Amino acid sequence: MKVGSRQMVCGAVVTTGVWLLSVALVSGQAGPPTAAQNQMLAENVFKNITVLRGIPVDEFMGTMGVFSAALGLSCEDCHTASSNDWSNYARDVSPRKTMARQMVRMMADINKQHFGGRQVVTCFTCHRGSNSRPRVTSSLTILYGAPPLDELDVLTPPAAPGGPTAVQILDKYLTAIGGAQRVATLTSWVAKGTYSGYGPEGAPRPVEVYAKAPNQKSVVVRDPGAGDNVTTFNGTGGWVSAPFRPIEVLELHGPEIDSARAEAEILFPANIKTVLTGMRTGNDFIDDRTVLSIQGNKGGAIVTMYFDEETGLLTRLVRSTPSPVGRLPVQIDYSDYREVSGVKMPFKWRMTWLDGRSNFEMTEIQANVTIPATRFARPAPPKPY
Repeated sequence: MKVGSRQMVCGAVVTTGVWLLSVALVSGQAGPPTAAQNQMLAENVFKNITVLRGIPVDEFMGTMGVFSAALGLSCEDCHTASSNDWSNYARDVSPRKTMARQMVRMMADINKQHFGGRQVVTCFTCHRGSNSRPRVTSSLTILYGAPPLDELDVLTPPAAPGGPTAVQILDKYLTAIGGAQRVATLTSWVAKGTYSGYGPEGAPRPVEVYAKAPNQKSVVVRDPGAGDNVTTFNGTGGWVSAPFRPIEVLELHGPEIDSARAEAEILFPANIKTVLTGMRTGNDFIDDRTVLSIQGNKGGAIVTMYFDEETGLLTRLVRSTPSPVGRLPVQIDYSDYREVSGVKMPFKWRMTWLDGRSNFEMTEIQANVTIPATRFARPAPPKPY
């Protein structure tokens, strides 16, 4: 991918570090859609949608991130629009868009005919993120060269027999950050620091993070010139308010809500043992350090937590949601743990998603402060100030 060179990344609407919420392509909603939900379907917001119909706009935008990551292309490689104008993105016509539709149909047919409908083949299976055409000839360089780094998969490898249980791993984590009794006293926190993204978003900007137990969270990246980026999850619903997007305030749906809820609940470790269902353990390596992993489900989302075997601290969180064209992983790496009111909290975290990376560095975190309920309400549309 061309991280750092893009003027705008299609999939970034709901998966960047600014927004902190990954997208999901399966809504998981029961019953027929309401009139309001119909208005938010991709084909009713954009024009010329012929294949990926019947999914909300936030889910549709996630597929754009998958295409971008799988083919190593930016939005402008397939669309004709400026970075601040979405009006032509869905209604323009190009050979690549025609081919993409054919590929989506082909991928769905392969999975249906040969894998019983399970999602085994995706865009990334053949394209591998480096070119727009799958290789025809085997690469001798790859065959005989140094093997590439094998990154951790979404599905964690099973733990060795006799290894620690999920409860034992989490008990060690609670002890490492201050003890279960002290952790239980954490009911809210407010953090301030800087956010830096990729490309044109690389310059640090002020950021504020608000969190309230058991599962409310709001992130505000200040941008006076264009308008603030605000992501809010209030425990049941989530919204994204950001400049230069097809919808000023984008509502989140389905497994995306499950993913957001899991991340918000993990911010308050007192109840961490009940955040996920079907927990299974594994072990792996991150930066040559042994980590113990716990993977489980939160509704339609798969969530994996990685704990440093030596320190017991949470070093990585990966949350993944499904889509018709491949899973959508978002990775958060935590570091620089400091004590706040007797509880160790990370002051730095880096978010990596399909289209790039964002860095958050907090300068201060205040625990157990009063946060007005309006902070977690649906955000207003962005506007310069």
